Amino acid sequence: MSITLDIPNNIHEALHVSPAEAERRLKLELAVSLYAQNALGLGKAAELAGMSRLDLNDVLAKRGIPMHYGQKELEEDLAYARSCQ
Repeated sequence: MSITLDIPNNIHEALHVSPAEAERRLKLELAVSLYAQNALGLGKAAELAGMSRLDLNDVLAKRGIPMHYGQKELEEDLAYARSCQ
């Protein structure tokens, strides 16, 4: 499934960046917001942002957003670690 958001041109123009950079930034902002609201775990938020968990974790730390680490995140991390072996 894919969801398309219609972003008005004046919003894109206000960012003063290329369309590709605007898309990257908006995906990152959405991922950070959904993570902060505990709607997405770190893995899924990183996937949405198109970056590694480590890189997204750095962004979250710089913004002062605390880590949400529960059973689900532990299972995701263990699955990720196993896939790297």
